[in-house]
Amino acid sequence: MKAILKPVLMMAASAALISCGSSESAPVTPADALLDRLEALVEQGKIMYGHQDSYMYGHSWKLEDDASDFSRSDVHSVSGRYPAVFGMDLGGIEMGWSHNLDKNDFDNMRASAVAHHERGGIVTCSWHPRNPLTGGDAWDVTSDQVVASILPGGEKHEYFMGWLAKAADFLGSIKTADGEVVPVIWRPWHEHTGSWFWWGQRLCTTEQYKALWQMTYDYMVKERGLGNLVWSYSPGAGELSSAEVYGERYPGDEIIDMVGFDCYCGTDYERYTNSMKNALDITKAFAEEHGKLMAITETGHEGLKNPKWWTEVLYPVMMDYPVSYVLTWRNACDDDMQHHFYAPFPGQESAEDFKAFAELENIVML
Repeated sequence: MKAILKPVLMMAASAALISCGSSESAPVTPADALLDRLEALVEQGKIMYGHQDSYMYGHSWKLEDDASDFSRSDVHSVSGRYPAVFGMDLGGIEMGWSHNLDKNDFDNMRASAVAHHERGGIVTCSWHPRNPLTGGDAWDVTSDQVVASILPGGEKHEYFMGWLAKAADFLGSIKTADGEVVPVIWRPWHEHTGSWFWWGQRLCTTEQYKALWQMTYDYMVKERGLGNLVWSYSPGAGELSSAEVYGERYPGDEIIDMVGFDCYCGTDYERYTNSMKNALDITKAFAEEHGKLMAITETGHEGLKNPKWWTEVLYPVMMDYPVSYVLTWRNACDDDMQHHFYAPFPGQESAEDFKAFAELENIVML
């Protein structure tokens, strides 16, 4: 599962099996099937469009806690189509909360992920867990001992393993009515090249960061047996000065299935384009070297102030790269965050351009 085999390697592997007379093969997991699907789309030159929390709320609406219908989305209201990738975040699951850090009901998140899967879509999940040492949020960087404290032998290790258990419980519970486990692109410990999260660059050593990944993987896959997770590595683009920086804290090919980066757009579109090109070049080379798929795991232009952002800024910079998907961030519904949206809604000035983007031949939506 961990390496995307090229045709020559696949033929060699098949020949080896035949020569050994073996008729057995490892069972195909939901994660394996998703990786095969993603690779097939990349080979066709397709890029899936994704949107964070798309069914949970929009620019002027929010899903009710007792909802049973998950068909509303600002993306759908504008284009008549759903995002191919639905993003959500587990922040708060570790505390036993009923709602995540963005006030989304976890039961609704699970149900909407299943509904999206049944539409033919793909689910991705990040995690902004609270600070297990200080009790603050994920952005509490007042201590550089947090990662050390949760690794084996640390004072918060057992406490944090309980957090991992709650996250694993949720990820393994995303199932259809007939018991089919939904595959999830699982993206913990992201943007580590910055230092705004407690697992960031200046808050732990390279060895500690890699050990955090290994501990997470060993628990969820080896101990809990979760076969529905595609493991995704995503540094922040702003700190990617070189390929060495990109790979410095890479957890290893045996853990990671796909690689990407997070890169946001301000009002300096040339700067964004240059940052994207740099990150795309570095990520593409790394993905090819390690036999992994690549993605733009987070991006977007807050407030979409450029009415042609979709077809004149975002699409041109990524169109020639083997990007499996691009995900734009959420459309906040809070009264004091009406500026915080990354997909258009009806009447928004980039809506017509988004419709043109959605109709491009190699953009995949539902």
